[in-house]
Amino acid sequence: MATFDTSRTTYGSATVASRFFSTISAAIASMIAWNDARVTRNALAGLTDRELEDIGLSRSDIDAVAESNIIR
Repeated sequence: MATFDTSRTTYGSATVASRFFSTISAAIASMIAWNDARVTRNALAGLTDRELEDIGLSRSDIDAVAESNIIR
């Protein structure tokens, strides 16, 4: 009786596909992070100096806050 083994993968194909999708995923994640920083920067820039002071920030802190990885 002859048997057929179909569970083998082609070596290297999974690695290439994985690297490709990993690169695409990293690019999308960086675009999302850039957009989040842009939205945060614009929202904070729209506040008055008094409102920024109320939340413990100054105008010079806006870029640092927008680029931080702190979950807000």
